[in-house]
Amino acid sequence: MTYLLSALILLIQVVFGAIATLFLVRFLAEACRADFHNPLSQFVYRYTNPVLAPIRRVLPNWRRINFAALLVLWLTMLIERLAVFALAGLMPHLAGLLVLSIADVLDFVLLFYIVVIFGWSLATMLSADPHQPVIRLAGTIVQPVMRPLRGKMVVGNIDFSPTVVVIVLLLARVLIAQPLFDLGARLAQGG
Repeated sequence: MTYLLSALILLIQVVFGAIATLFLVRFLAEACRADFHNPLSQFVYRYTNPVLAPIRRVLPNWRRINFAALLVLWLTMLIERLAVFALAGLMPHLAGLLVLSIADVLDFVLLFYIVVIFGWSLATMLSADPHQPVIRLAGTIVQPVMRPLRGKMVVGNIDFSPTVVVIVLLLARVLIAQPLFDLGARLAQGG
C-alpha cells in the first residue's frame, strides 16, 4: 500500500507543481515586464487570467507585483500540502500548515530560478535562437537576479555569473527554506 500512496503523492505533486509553475511564471513575467507579444506569455496570461481577474478586484496589483498570482501560488502549495497530509492520514495544526506552505512557496521559487538559470545559460552557451519564445521569456525572468553580477565574473570568454547565482540560490534553499520546513514540521505536529 505504501507504493500506491507514494505514486498518488507523486501525481499530486506533479499536478500542483504544474499549476504553481503557471502562476509563478505569470507573477514573474509581470514583475519583470516580459514581452506580452511572446506566444508563451500569451499562453500563461490566457490560462491564468480567468482565475486572477476576480481576485484582482479585491487584491489589486501594487506597481508590478501581482498579489493575486502570489496568493494563488501560496494557496496551491497549501492545498497540495493538505492533500499530502490527508493521504498520509494526518491532520496538521494550522500554524504548521501555514508555515510549511510558505516554505513550499519559497523553496519552489528558488528551485524554479535554479532550473531556469541553468536552462537559459545552457541555451545561450549553445547559441540557441534568441528569438525563441522560451529563451526570450527565460532571459527576461532571470535578468533581475543576474544583473548585479553580469559581466563581473568573466574569465576568458566564459561568464561565471550564472554559476555564482545558482550557488547563492542553493545556499538560500539550505539556510532559509530548510529551517522554515523544520519549523513548520514541528508546528504541524503540535510541538
